[in-house]
Amino acid sequence: MKKTKLFPLFLLFASAFTACNSDDDNATTEVAKPTMTNVEIGSANNKQGVIGRDFHFNADIKAGDKIAAVQLKILPKKGEKYASDWKLELSWAEYVGAKNTTVHKHFNIPNEAPEGKYDFFFILLDSNGSKLEIKEDFTIVDAANLPTDPLIGRDMISRNENLIYHMGTWVEPELIFKKNDELTAHVQISQIKGDGILYSVLIKKSANYHPESIDNLDFKKVIVISKVEHKGLASASKISTLQKVNDVWGGEKIVIGAATDANLPNANPITGEKAWESGVYNWVVLYKNTTYNLNVYKSMPITINY
Repeated sequence: MKKTKLFPLFLLFASAFTACNSDDDNATTEVAKPTMTNVEIGSANNKQGVIGRDFHFNADIKAGDKIAAVQLKILPKKGEKYASDWKLELSWAEYVGAKNTTVHKHFNIPNEAPEGKYDFFFILLDSNGSKLEIKEDFTIVDAANLPTDPLIGRDMISRNENLIYHMGTWVEPELIFKKNDELTAHVQISQIKGDGILYSVLIKKSANYHPESIDNLDFKKVIVISKVEHKGLASASKISTLQKVNDVWGGEKIVIGAATDANLPNANPITGEKAWESGVYNWVVLYKNTTYNLNVYKSMPITINY
């Protein structure tokens, strides 16, 4: 019987197997890249900063591995001319090492910043070597050159018709309301024109929910005290939560324990996440000028003993 020589065949398969392993070893493993959502550059994402005023930035970020660095830059745009040399570069070490987080920052646009068009960068560096960068057109303006400059003022809180807070003055050290108390929340928005919307709302502090424009209002979490809209106002006009409806002044009160809020055109039931309970609430005023996409807000605490 003729013997079959298997050894060379074995070498052939072994060689092929080794080659496959070599290819696998040399293959490059794709690195997980970071992601970013819910980006807001400026109030209501208007991509604008006002000299000397508060600026808002938000982004929900998730690293491929872990966050190595978070950077924000406002740099001169190529071809633009400015009154002086200026740039802004910020970084926040508190996010380093996290897998995912929300970057929610407020800072003032410095007084020395010149008006003009800029490049806005937000950069996320990952510990695995990957990088995510967004670049947006950005404008810095002087408040004096804004088409309208909404101002929140004449803010007052009353309990059962008794004034307990007005314009920074606390008549009582803590604003406390009980079930069946009537809460009156008055506020005025001045220096406005065109169209706009004003909301006055209560939000549980425990909800950890902090809207800074009406675009972000979640009506499952807010109790509306007032909603006021205006259209076609002349320059330097003003509105307030106090309204005259059917020859009766009102529109800025709510009873603690009420079944529905004062949202318009349809009231919302005060149930679920926003059901009345004891604890600290925030009274939040939000105004948006819809003609010029300008937003302002204010928040202050009250306590409800339900």
